[in-house]
Amino acid sequence: MNNRTEAGVPAYDVVWPLGRSAVLHSTPNLPLQDLTGKTIAELWDYVFHGDRILAILREKLAARYPGIRFIPYEVFGNLHGAQQRQLLAKVPELLKEHGADAVISLVGA
Repeated sequence: MNNRTEAGVPAYDVVWPLGRSAVLHSTPNLPLQDLTGKTIAELWDYVFHGDRILAILREKLAARYPGIRFIPYEVFGNLHGAQQRQLLAKVPELLKEHGADAVISLVGA
């Protein structure tokens, strides 16, 4: 808000920019050292050519890491659009249900 002082010089109210954080901080998991025998979930927003990129990643990772398995992106659905909030809310449960060890997440690939 602009408040004028007696001398006609503008003065402004100041708001502290560092309000309380709405994000709960947590300790991240340690990175996987090896993907051999691991289950990898694929998350995608169905934009551009993510299906092609995921196919290439599957091929390359399978050649490098024996026993690697993938949970296809279709299990999670289109994580963009009208159903976005509902689908995203289900992701943690689906990751656990399918035994995901890691996630490949494509956004606008």
